[in-house]
Amino acid sequence: MPESFDAIVVGAGQAGPALAVRCGRHGWKTALVERLRLGGTCVNNGCIPTKTMIASARAAHMARRAADFGVLVDGPVRVDMARVQARKDQVVERSRDGLRRWLGDAPGLTLIDGHARFVAPHRLRVGERELEAPHIFLNVGTRPSTPDLPGIGEVPFLDNEGMMHLDTLPEHLVVVGGSYVGLEFAQMMRRFGAAVTVVEMGPRLIAREDEEVSEAIREMLAAEGIAFRLNATCIALQRRGDRVAVGVSCREGEPQVEGSHILLAIGRVPNTHDLGLEAAGIRTDPRGYIAVDDQLRTSIEGVYALGDCNGRGAFTHTSWNDHEIVVANLFDGDKRKLSDRITSYALFTDPPLGRIGLTLAQMRASGRRLLVAKMPMSRVGRAVEMGETTGFMSIGVDAESLEILGAAILGVHGDEVVQALLELMAARAPYTTLQHAVHIHPTVAELLPTLLERLAPA
Repeated sequence: MPESFDAIVVGAGQAGPALAVRCGRHGWKTALVERLRLGGTCVNNGCIPTKTMIASARAAHMARRAADFGVLVDGPVRVDMARVQARKDQVVERSRDGLRRWLGDAPGLTLIDGHARFVAPHRLRVGERELEAPHIFLNVGTRPSTPDLPGIGEVPFLDNEGMMHLDTLPEHLVVVGGSYVGLEFAQMMRRFGAAVTVVEMGPRLIAREDEEVSEAIREMLAAEGIAFRLNATCIALQRRGDRVAVGVSCREGEPQVEGSHILLAIGRVPNTHDLGLEAAGIRTDPRGYIAVDDQLRTSIEGVYALGDCNGRGAFTHTSWNDHEIVVANLFDGDKRKLSDRITSYALFTDPPLGRIGLTLAQMRASGRRLLVAKMPMSRVGRAVEMGETTGFMSIGVDAESLEILGAAILGVHGDEVVQALLELMAARAPYTTLQHAVHIHPTVAELLPTLLERLAPA
């Protein structure tokens, strides 16, 4: 006989544990099933470890710049990758252990280690056990995509998880993929001391951004010594002794880039292939993402999909928001919807890019009358004081409603500052609301009213 629960949560990434705890507090007998490691991608090989290593890379970068600030450091800056990794592992372990303790203290919650697979719409098998529940929540995440490139089976390569375990510095890292993950690793490894080349099939980096953002980031990273091969229309891999070569067939430059290590950073796929979704009748889209409605419900009543596996967000914060939407509708009587969510994310290079709402290209395509503004970070006093004047702020506003449609801040603290604009968007308040507030000096955010003063018809 199957073991009966009120709720089963599959996957202990960002959304799963908090949802399981809330179910238990509601009085539901709840099982949380995790087949590998608590915390999912974010805790184990995503946000937390990468940002910990980025902090180490920034420390090395600032040490090399010490003389710019009147600080003298004798001798060259050296990076001990083993110690960098040890620090990262300590941070990850602390986070994972804290999560396990929290779950262990949660009322009504049973933590089950193992791989869950549907055998019926509301029944799962985990090892030798069968579990059933009227409410099932899938939070199974994604994994790195392995493309079918020529030579892919002949050469060793790294993905984002493999990069987390390098305890020696690559002599020359070739990053295949010029998007968010690839660029963060590229700058990190360059600052640690590796030669780095980024190979991108498209004509520019991070193609979902406006062209001016893409070009500014390319210039910023190139200034640190990162090489770029764009328009790499025929990528192929080849072993050359203990090294690897990446064929690029670009319009100019050598036809191959040779390096000591290859990082494949060209997308992710959902972990839905081995869930037995067909046995439950749960629909997926052509890419394998679980189809959900505006309240995260799947095609089967009582089954929900949260986080990256539903294809409706690819970030820890969107996964957390999925949990908030489900909890609000199930327990709080608050009819929250997925469609109310405003696009927001960051590229955690240094300086970072903070992005909210629509791009300028999307604003123009919408047919609205627009007001737009742009200001270089060199006009921001705090950035000048910190010696961090790379980048710019840009914003677009609906000329009739005066509501903010989108913004991009590439610059020091840009990932934090842009959220002041996000709050206005969420409140559907006119941009003038921000201009009436008194802002703290000296900060980066105090220049937002100055930026808004520059608004002009696009």
